[in-house]
Amino acid sequence: MVAALRPQKKELARMRHISSLLQGLARSLSVGKERKGGDGDDGKAAAATATAVLRTSGTLWGEGSETFAAVCSRRGEKGINQDCSIVCEGFGCEEGSVLCGIFDGHGQWGHYVAKAVRESLPPALLRRWREAVTLAALIDGGEKRLCECRPDLWRQSYLAACAAVDAELRASRRLDAVHSGCTALSLVKHGDLLVVANVGDSRAVLATASPDDGGGARLAAVQLTVDFKPNLPQERERIMECNGRVQCLADEPGVHRVWRPDREGPGLAMSRAFGDYCVKDYGVISAPEVTHRRITAQDHFVILATDGVWDVVSNEEAVQIVASAPEREKAAKRLVEFAVRAWRRKRRGIAVDDCSAICLFFHSPPS
Repeated sequence: MVAALRPQKKELARMRHISSLLQGLARSLSVGKERKGGDGDDGKAAAATATAVLRTSGTLWGEGSETFAAVCSRRGEKGINQDCSIVCEGFGCEEGSVLCGIFDGHGQWGHYVAKAVRESLPPALLRRWREAVTLAALIDGGEKRLCECRPDLWRQSYLAACAAVDAELRASRRLDAVHSGCTALSLVKHGDLLVVANVGDSRAVLATASPDDGGGARLAAVQLTVDFKPNLPQERERIMECNGRVQCLADEPGVHRVWRPDREGPGLAMSRAFGDYCVKDYGVISAPEVTHRRITAQDHFVILATDGVWDVVSNEEAVQIVASAPEREKAAKRLVEFAVRAWRRKRRGIAVDDCSAICLFFHSPPS
């Protein structure tokens, strides 16, 4: 009799798990409906996906979590700051889950495009993540199996969410994104799983402990993303197959740009972006590259920064600047200020670009 009850208990537990997932899916779908309700709901939708949200320069400490985020953004010398960011602690209202995103606009309305994507992407991602998990649970409800396929579910969710956000942006009557767009670099920390999705030329760099020659340990910089520039072989090939052109201007040697086949515009300096619909038929895409890794005790923090930082700061320099900050709260600010000084020193006569960074620390500082 006892043996006969065990399968029933397992099935009951499985049904409770599926019921919980379906309730989460219903909540995420209601967030999607709220988002479509009116012009003033954008910020509410993103906020509904987390227990705490940071959209400005500042810090956010994860309640019930060891994660700590420091954010800083500085306007360059080209006009409006077209960078923006978001940190969602308790993403999906799950303890220990964090989403960070950094967005770099370009074109006349790039700052509006960047903010629109910042508000659209978190709820769109969460909605598709819950749909994917619910479907996977219905097909194979084993908890172990769900854990094994979680990275692939995040990848599928990111691809679907980015496609939906770009389609929604194209259909928007409030925003002209034909000749304007933005890049988007984001990550989700879900337990010890780190998922990184990149659209464009911002970059994520991990600081991890590595043995040195003296028998001790040093922090090594591990680049987690690819800078999607038009001259990368696979990017150039796709653009050329779509009849786009990849060329440098005479006064910008080494800066490859995407051009339409029969016109001079737009000269886009990245091969992946949201918006920029004038070149979407010529090989520019909004599909992210999605990668993942397991966070270990050796991994200290990850830096997300726009190309304004990486144009003048190496991966190794960035890791050392953040690691040497006397207070974690000032880590992102120190990195951005170093980048601004580096622009003025290394690129005299060239306007300083907008510089923005998020530093996400994984563990509590040593006491």
